Amino acid sequence: MASTEATVDALDVRPIDASQCDAVWPLSVEAGWNQNLADWRFMLGAGRAFGCIAPDGKWQASSLVLPLGQKLAWISMVLVTRERRRGGLGTGLLKRCIEEVRSAGAVAGLDATEQGRPIYLPLGFHDLYGISRWHFDQANDAAVAPPASVTIRPIVVVDFPRLALYDRPRTAMERPAILAHLALRQPGRAWVAEDAAGKIVGFVLGREGRVATSLGPVVADSEEIALALTAKAAASAPGPFIIDVPQAHRGVRAWLERQGAKSPRGYVRMTLGEAKGLDDPGHVFALAGPELG
Repeated sequence: MASTEATVDALDVRPIDASQCDAVWPLSVEAGWNQNLADWRFMLGAGRAFGCIAPDGKWQASSLVLPLGQKLAWISMVLVTRERRRGGLGTGLLKRCIEEVRSAGAVAGLDATEQGRPIYLPLGFHDLYGISRWHFDQANDAAVAPPASVTIRPIVVVDFPRLALYDRPRTAMERPAILAHLALRQPGRAWVAEDAAGKIVGFVLGREGRVATSLGPVVADSEEIALALTAKAAASAPGPFIIDVPQAHRGVRAWLERQGAKSPRGYVRMTLGEAKGLDDPGHVFALAGPELG
């Protein structure tokens, strides 16, 4: 019997650009994901996307490679419409993304669901750490006080270069455009923590989604600072919220549970190759999201 596995060469793969965000968005809506049009527009403009179109002109599948510096690229948005699933289309697009990353001399990273991880392991991806996705309606606690001598204030445009410099060594990602985009898109969720000397010691960003506000990234020098930032962002406007937290951060988990948060699913951060520092979530208290790294 002939194999139904689609090969990259056999697929009619086409590029997806930012002008097509309205047409490709229904793929993530069908999957029940939280991305909205603003997410798609940014990702398609900042990354390289590929997909397949049905005879009627509708997008049947998508995939995305988002550069996070010269040596790292994030694979995400591998989506296949219901009637085309289980035919190898998604795996074929995934392999196309891997080829794109390798041709650039970079390491591929992604956040795998329980269903996706068994597909990625045979391709050479390996686990870095576990992530829990939490859902909660509102912050019930009063504001969490930052450590003594640390102040929290809104992020302004002149902070962007300093945020990028703070973020890079703590996350192993180069993403100044992503940070600026999120800060400008949801300024009410964008807060920076500074010590008495004015040095950045943490920040939080967020974005509105299709069904919930996503809180993250949260990057900080300590869990105490991270909690103060997260509580500040959650108190800035009504929920509901989602937040993706590395499982190592038990203090964040305890705070979320006090807010009534539930974690129905998780991810595993994985890479194809070695990306120095990416396996250490010590300063990463919440992700920007599986699609943004």
